Order: sequence, then C-alpha cells, then structure tokens
Amino acid sequence: MTYQLFYALGSAAMGTRVMLEEIGAPYELIESTKDRTKPRPPEQMAINPNGWLPVLKWEDSAMYECAAITVFLCDRHPEAGLAPALDDSTRGLYLQTLVYFSSSVQNAFQLNYYPDRFADIPADEPSAQKRGIRRLRETWGIVNDQIGDNRWMLGERFSALDIYLFMLTTWLRPSRGHPTVSEFPNVERIAWSVLPRESIQLVYADWIAGNS
Repeated sequence: MTYQLFYALGSAAMGTRVMLEEIGAPYELIESTKDRTKPRPPEQMAINPNGWLPVLKWEDSAMYECAAITVFLCDRHPEAGLAPALDDSTRGLYLQTLVYFSSSVQNAFQLNYYPDRFADIPADEPSAQKRGIRRLRETWGIVNDQIGDNRWMLGERFSALDIYLFMLTTWLRPSRGHPTVSEFPNVERIAWSVLPRESIQLVYADWIAGNS
C-alpha cells in the first residue's frame, strides 16, 4: 500500500511527510499549492472543500487535518514508536498537545498570515494580524512552560509531538513581527534536537539551506 499526500512547500503537509519518512511507509507526493488564488487539484478539493493541506489518501480512504492525520498514522504504525499507546500514562498529554498545536498555535499563525478570515472589512485586518502576533507569544509561552526541563515534549521519549513542534517553528517570521524561537528556550532546544534527523534533513532541505 502506498499513501498519497497532497503537498506544497511551506504547508503543514511537510510535517505529514516527515511522519511518513519516520514510519518508513511508501508514499507519493501530489503537487498542490497553499496559495488560495491558484487552482488546486480537483481530487484534493473533493476531499477537503476548505482547500487546505495536508490531505492524505490510502486505498479507498482519505482524510485531512494535520493533527488528525498524525494520530491516524501513529496508531496505524505503532512499530514506529511515535506515540504513546492507549493505556500509556502520557497518552492524554500527547493528544492534548496535538490539539493545542492545531487549534491554538496554528490559529495564531492564521490570524497573522490570513487576517481576511477574521475581519469583516480590510480596514480591520491589521488588528487581526497584531492579535495573531500577541497570540503567538502567548501560545508559544505555554508550550515552553509545558516542556520545562524535559528532553522531549513527552519527557525522555521522542514522539510525533516533537516533529509537529519543529514544523510550527519554521513558520515563525520575525520580519512579520513574530517572536523568535530563541524567546522560548525550551522550544528552541527541542527544535534544534529534531533538526539533525534524516527525515527533517530530507523534507526541510530548502528551509535549512535558507536559514543556515
């Protein structure tokens, strides 16, 4: 079985691709775009009418939403060891953090990058963007405190959460007024620890080259 991933650079599909690399599952990329002014593959739109990425297909099934895909892949491929088992004491924290990443941290990015989704008129968009910046500091501060002295998000164990965290840090743009990752030393420490992984080096090669 081969997964199909609708994909665009800079999108959350990059995190899903890292997951597929870590799992070792065969997959193919279907070129798409995160630019909503450009056409996206009709099959992608049929699965996710929102037009967002990632969208994952396998056999006769498909799904979207990065956090949901992460849970699905980890549970479908437990041999990869990227998530706590159902009866593991850290399972709740794992799920809670994935949802927080998806619903709070990503929402803060959306406020700044896509203010038209949150403002009735163009004149109000700068206010939404500024709120997004404040919200980024708030949410990353909470994540930083949650990590504390842990080696990884779940303590001594590497997991899909650390991949997700790395992906989100690549979206920070100080040129837009975003906080720098160095403002959150625990987040930065984990991001730097994830960086050397082969999956990250492959998927994020262009980003790494542009930030080295």
